[in-house]
Amino acid sequence: MPLYLEVRQKVPLKLRPLEKIVDKWRGRASAAGPDYAEGIAAPKTPWSVAATGAKEAWRQGITDAAGRDAYARGVVKAGDAKWLKKASELGTRRFPEGVGAAVDDYKTGFAPFYDTLTKIELPPRRARGDPANVERVKTIMTALRSKKLELAR
Repeated sequence: MPLYLEVRQKVPLKLRPLEKIVDKWRGRASAAGPDYAEGIAAPKTPWSVAATGAKEAWRQGITDAAGRDAYARGVVKAGDAKWLKKASELGTRRFPEGVGAAVDDYKTGFAPFYDTLTKIELPPRRARGDPANVERVKTIMTALRSKKLELAR
C-alpha cells in the first residue's frame, strides 16, 4: 500500500493574454515573407503532387462541410459588415494587382472559348420578343459547355 495517495485535480489551462498572442502572431507572420518565398521556391513536395495526393481528403472535407452547411453558416456568422470591410479595405487594393498578374493566364484560359465563339453560326435573329431568339442563346451555351467539358478531360 503506498504511503501517499496521489490526488489529481483538474487545473485550468494557462494562456498568455489574447492581445499578447495576437501581437506575437502579427509580428511573426508579418516578417515571414522571405520564409514564404523560400518555401514556394523549394517545396518539400511539388505542389501538384501534394494537391492531387490530397484529393480524397479534399472530397471528404467538402462532403463534411456540406453536410454541416458550413459555407452558409460561415457567411451568416461573418455577416455583411465583415465582407464589406474586407472587400473595401483589401479587395480594392489587391484586385488591380491580381488582374495585372493574371493577364497571361486569362488569355490562355479564354483563348479556346474565343476560338469556339468565332466558329459559331447563329440562327437568324427574329423580331423582338420572338421565342425563337432563345435558340441563338442556346447555340452559344451548348458550344461553350461542350468546349468546357472537352477541356476538362
